[in-house]
Formats: sequence, C-alpha cells, structure tokens
Amino acid sequence: MDWVADCIRYLDARGVATIEAAPDAQEAWGRHVNEVGAGSIYVKGDSWYVGANIEGKPRVFMLYIGFPRYVAKCEQVAARDYEGFILSRRAQAA
Repeated sequence: MDWVADCIRYLDARGVATIEAAPDAQEAWGRHVNEVGAGSIYVKGDSWYVGANIEGKPRVFMLYIGFPRYVAKCEQVAARDYEGFILSRRAQAA
C-alpha cells in the first residue's frame, strides 16, 4: 500500500495522468515469477496457483515467493523512476 501511495504522489507531482506496465516488462516479470517459483511445491499441483482451475488456461505460476525480495524489486522500480512502466502526462490546458 505504501508503494502505491508513493507512486501516486510521484505521478501527481510530475503531472502524470496514467501509469501502465510496458509489455516487455510484463513478460519479463512473468518469466521472473516463474523462475522464482520453479523450485517450489506449488508448481507441482493442480491449483489456482498455476491456473489449473480454468480449463485451457496455460500453466504459469502466479505468486511471488519471498516478500523481502518482492519489496526490494518494488523499491528498485520506484528508485529508477518506475522503470518498466509507461507514464503518460496530462494534457496541458490551452
């Protein structure tokens, strides 16, 4: 929650209207989450953790294991001016 609040303050201070994950960053994050979870028991079962509860859905690991590591990743993104996100500024009034 703090990260989101800080992000909103950052965007507001810079006149940014929208923030959206860049497609390549989304793909990289998905690969990373799957790499982190690959050694866990979670990926071996048929559960919602891997999307097995939806017929025809590709199996991908959807959780991030390791809260401290997750927090560090989030802080790194923020420190790099929200690297991996597309920021769009508000239109200027005429």
